[in-house]
Amino acid sequence: MSPHDVSPPDTTPPLPVTSRDVFASLSASRVRRLERDAGNGDLIRALEALEIAGPFTVTSPWELTDERGRHLISAGGYAALPFGEHYPPLVDFLRDYLQHNTAPGLPQQSASTWRAALETNLVALLARQAPSHYDSQVFFSNSGAEAIEAAIKFVRAARPGAKILLNFRGAYHGKTAGALSLTPNEEYQAPFRPLLGDIVTLPYGDADAFVETVARLGPDKIGGVVLEPLLGEGGVVTPPPEFLPTVTTVCQKHGLIVVADEVQSGLGRTGYWFASVAGGLEPDIITLAKPLGGGLVPVGATIARRNIVRRALGGLYAKRHSNTFGGGSLAMAVGLKSLEILVDEDLVNRARTLGDHGLARLKAIQQEHPDFLAEVRGAGMLFALQLQPLLPDRILPSQAELVSQLGSGLGLRALHRAGVHACYTLNASRIIRLTPALNMPEHLFETLFDRVETAARRYPHSWQLVPTAPPKTLFGLARLALKR
Repeated sequence: MSPHDVSPPDTTPPLPVTSRDVFASLSASRVRRLERDAGNGDLIRALEALEIAGPFTVTSPWELTDERGRHLISAGGYAALPFGEHYPPLVDFLRDYLQHNTAPGLPQQSASTWRAALETNLVALLARQAPSHYDSQVFFSNSGAEAIEAAIKFVRAARPGAKILLNFRGAYHGKTAGALSLTPNEEYQAPFRPLLGDIVTLPYGDADAFVETVARLGPDKIGGVVLEPLLGEGGVVTPPPEFLPTVTTVCQKHGLIVVADEVQSGLGRTGYWFASVAGGLEPDIITLAKPLGGGLVPVGATIARRNIVRRALGGLYAKRHSNTFGGGSLAMAVGLKSLEILVDEDLVNRARTLGDHGLARLKAIQQEHPDFLAEVRGAGMLFALQLQPLLPDRILPSQAELVSQLGSGLGLRALHRAGVHACYTLNASRIIRLTPALNMPEHLFETLFDRVETAARRYPHSWQLVPTAPPKTLFGLARLALKR
């Protein structure tokens, strides 16, 4: 019997979960079960073992409640929540957009009012900091990784005979194939090789090594340099002051293209509109993403000099790189309003001022509790807490990285229990990051650090994170570790 001879069922079965179910509030246990079964299950299992899996309820833009009713100040979100969750001015704008917008949602083959406005404002903001970008152009995508992918292609097109790209240890540029090639982390790269070839990785912040490498490889063989103005996922590491200016001098001398990955550092997080420019870099391409979406929608942007864009997308090659959802009207509208809020509320300067105060608080906590916190670092409203090792490396040398990851997980649990929702650091062991909203009220900002101090007091020595954890936590994490 042919499949075409089988009569279709009279009705389609109902979906397992409806939007009405979600609005009515699914139980926390059901949400986690659904995630385990149909999503990234072992990630949820790890978070469950640490008792930080949620789901959470938003009680204000800067506060969450977990399923046990615990009050949390949100310093999570991986720098993608510049205004916190559901910030009323942005939500009100979105309502107006949905009610009154008449532009097509995905204007792929036409000019777009919302896209034109956001392109113009991004170029204007960059040109105020770096005047040579007065006529740069913008390509939109959906994420930081996609913005990096576009940047790689722009470099290749602009210098077609120069195949080598320089990157740096500790960098994190994303996990799509091209971006992953520039993220020198064995855990992330190993299962997916071969990746892009001709990548040369240098020590971050070492100006002499950079100069020597360019001379040794030959500038004519190097397409460009991809770097973060400070390492974000690498643990909030700021380079020596001579590093970024040296990169600029060498690259301008030889015509190498400089790509500044500002996905995490840009648009105010570090207290500057563009941390690269503030640090003395003269980038040819800048990638942006996280804060541009206001915590509501995904937006990625690649801003490049006009002559670079022309080499990649000039003339009838204008569609040589494209993105179905990049530049969609909803994303562009939210990005436009997000920039307006950053400007109108002077959040870039606020991030620098509050960031200095927050770092001073962390340094005082570290000095009081040096057996729990080895070091703290900060750049604007981007903070890193480096925990002391759970065990000396000599005890389990072959498992040092795993022990460090365990320490980070238990540290997240300790902060959660103290009332702080923090960020795991994807590219640096033993480091937990705090990325509070740039507009967090000052009383909550102070309470955030009070709670960090509470966690430090509970664990005078970092190793105490282990015996104070429930057996089910340690067993659950151990079982997941054995799957590696």
